[in-house]
Amino acid sequence: MTDPYGFLRTPRSPVPSRPADERLGDWREVHAGQTLLPLVSEQANRCMDCGVPFCHGGCPLGNLIPEWNAYAAHGDWCSASERLHATNNFPEFTGRLCPAPCEDACVLAINADPVTIKNVEQTIADQAWELGYTPPVPPGRLSGQSVAVIGSGPAGLAAAQQLTRAGHTVVVYERADRIGGLLRYGIPAFKMEKTHLDRRIAQMRAEGTVFRTDADIGGRVDAAGLRRRHDAVVVAVGAAERRELAAPGRGLRGIHQAMDYLICANRVGEGDRSEPGITAEGRHVVIVGGGDTGSDCLGTALRQGALSVLQLDIRPEPGADRPDAEPWPLVHPQVYRISHAHEEARGRHGTDPRLFSSATVHFEGGADGRVRALHLTAVEPAARRPMPGTERVIETGLVLLALGFSGPERESGLGEQLGLTRDGRGNFARDADFAAIGEPPPSGGPPSGGAAPRVKVPPWAEAPTAGAPPAWGRPPERPSLRRPDGVFVAGDAGRGQSLVVWAIAEGRAAAAAVDRYLTGSTALPAPVGAHDRPLSA
Repeated sequence: MTDPYGFLRTPRSPVPSRPADERLGDWREVHAGQTLLPLVSEQANRCMDCGVPFCHGGCPLGNLIPEWNAYAAHGDWCSASERLHATNNFPEFTGRLCPAPCEDACVLAINADPVTIKNVEQTIADQAWELGYTPPVPPGRLSGQSVAVIGSGPAGLAAAQQLTRAGHTVVVYERADRIGGLLRYGIPAFKMEKTHLDRRIAQMRAEGTVFRTDADIGGRVDAAGLRRRHDAVVVAVGAAERRELAAPGRGLRGIHQAMDYLICANRVGEGDRSEPGITAEGRHVVIVGGGDTGSDCLGTALRQGALSVLQLDIRPEPGADRPDAEPWPLVHPQVYRISHAHEEARGRHGTDPRLFSSATVHFEGGADGRVRALHLTAVEPAARRPMPGTERVIETGLVLLALGFSGPERESGLGEQLGLTRDGRGNFARDADFAAIGEPPPSGGPPSGGAAPRVKVPPWAEAPTAGAPPAWGRPPERPSLRRPDGVFVAGDAGRGQSLVVWAIAEGRAAAAAVDRYLTGSTALPAPVGAHDRPLSA
């Protein structure tokens, strides 16, 4: 166990990042080369081993945090790795990318500083790789059944690894030229170097998972045909439909979606190009959007040599402490946070690069058709209505729209070919067990003055004829709801834009649902339900 008085004797001390000026000179991770030991073991010793560890509930994976904290405190990295990997396929991803809702729910956070859980997690994962505690785990036998996983982000990879280890033949289809989804092209290397992704993919290949790149399912590759070739399909394409900004002047050159900008930068890092197609070098940059994607753009623009960077956030500036409406142990409280990119901007320019309670009014262009200024206004904190007399003009030569995402892409063809429907937020609809929900059949008589509406359903989803065995060994659904049989939805494609830890949890849970569908039962864990939500206000 950990020191029962460790939280009293040892103050919180996160792993220090490299100096900001040094970080801005390269694309390596912010902690690259920093000594993690013995600091992390000392910090793990602050864990109180609570009788009711609320950190479990703050983490959708249900990570066994007090257990691996105890092993890390004593330097037993083999046991710590086993406990960590028992609930998390990719702790080296979450230890770098997750905003650590577990720390918000830490019991210490009631009236003190929480345990540095995220640092401990990353260190255990890195030590496990360094010491050889992460060998491939191929299945003992094969089931003879195959599963297609569409999408190779964290949800798709987690589902694929779980199903492969359960003995199914899994093929992961990725539209891009490399495996990884947003982990590959959407996350800058200074947050997670791609070597961590590459070695995990190599492990999965050694276990038997098959990967197919340049596979545009729903586009060049027919999704219904893919379904017929496999016993089940997991749709894990993420939420890539970008939100737009309907402001006058949006069509000017120099205004780009944030993800297009990040992909260009990451392709340079992968060696595909010598120069990015979109660059901040020598320009005044404005980022519209105050979330993580905007922060990633900020760090990227600083490294590319932007003259200045301003990040607009329509939300009011939060305070340093939890608001009364968001008491412990609710996760993601609205408090003032500084990302590594914000720290870098403040170190270079002396001020926080964010402008809170601000909204874009319109863009102004030059004679060459390129944006040269952004007009903004302050907004009321609650209603977000423009406040008269507060309009300002900001000089800019590059505007990046980081306004979030609104479900899977609508023009991909995937949903139509698989007979999927969307929920009220634009995500693919699914039931509590991650099974996709298709178009409802017509009810009642035909509408007045016309024939009954025809429901478009793929051939494999049609109800069996009388006396015939049910398709794919499953009983036909009730007539009130038509489901694309054997199709499951995992990750942001069904949940909406969320965190990497939720994506992995969904991939694991969807894998359990698929395994149960194929075999009638499952021993795979299901940490979350499809409709579970974070413990938040």
